[in-house]
Amino acid sequence: MAVRLKITLALMCGLFSSSGYSPAQTAQVPVDVAYQRSFDKWKGELVESRKEDWLSLTGLFWLKPGENTFGTDSTNAIVLPKGPAKAGSFELTATGVTAKFLPGTQARIAGSPATTTKLEPDTAENTTVIEMGSLRMHVIVRGERTGVRAKDIDSPRIRTYSGPVFFPLNLTYRVTAKWIPSDGKRTIDVPTVLGDVEPTPVAGTAEFEIDGQKLHLTDIGGDPAKELFFVFNDLTSKTVTYPGGRFLKTGPVSNETVVLDFNQAYSPPCALTPYATCPLAPKENRLTVAIPVGEKYDRLHGHH
Repeated sequence: MAVRLKITLALMCGLFSSSGYSPAQTAQVPVDVAYQRSFDKWKGELVESRKEDWLSLTGLFWLKPGENTFGTDSTNAIVLPKGPAKAGSFELTATGVTAKFLPGTQARIAGSPATTTKLEPDTAENTTVIEMGSLRMHVIVRGERTGVRAKDIDSPRIRTYSGPVFFPLNLTYRVTAKWIPSDGKRTIDVPTVLGDVEPTPVAGTAEFEIDGQKLHLTDIGGDPAKELFFVFNDLTSKTVTYPGGRFLKTGPVSNETVVLDFNQAYSPPCALTPYATCPLAPKENRLTVAIPVGEKYDRLHGHH
């Protein structure tokens, strides 16, 4: 019996090791009813956001300088999944994008019939959204690229989405970190799924411990008075979580500390659709421990 027990334990340790984390790291801390309700509410909001913003995406079309025709006909530069065969064109110039609609095209902008309109991109304060039946289109700017993102609000993916899969909740991975603000001048290089690297201003760094190891995460694009935003990966990224890293948002910084709840680490939109342009974990945020909580990732059926 003793020999069998030793063999069983050895096999278990081998399984955990190959997954990138050990049994000691998965020791459970009880979750109370209030926390469970709070987590369920957050998870529901995540699902609704995905249905509204990402599962409906049907295309991302990078524009060439000059005229880019669009419609369902295969001769168009941009072939839409539904709508008229010849709907119009997007003209890309040094000053931005102008949409020109052909007569008879049933398109609306802000509730009014659309004709020839300068389009404000997603980097502007008010993004211009074109409505054509159940299609929605708007301009995005990513570095040197300018494109048109299309979504279908009647997409069957919205109805069939089964929801995210999470590790069991474990409050061991809800930690209070020391917040070290930056000098306001520091940037880090953040890679994207497009293959670009974008110098990004940072608000500061969170320092904390997990499994006795001192770790840190650098915020990208957050506001300490409201919320911080991190993109990180860890040892589970090799096997059971999204390879490019997971997103993590926090509440505001208080008394020079901030709570990092890794139970709420979630996959970026690029795990759901090929039409997203996600930031990936910068080298500063590649943790040397496993974080076996938060959202898992299905490598067989997900997008890379």
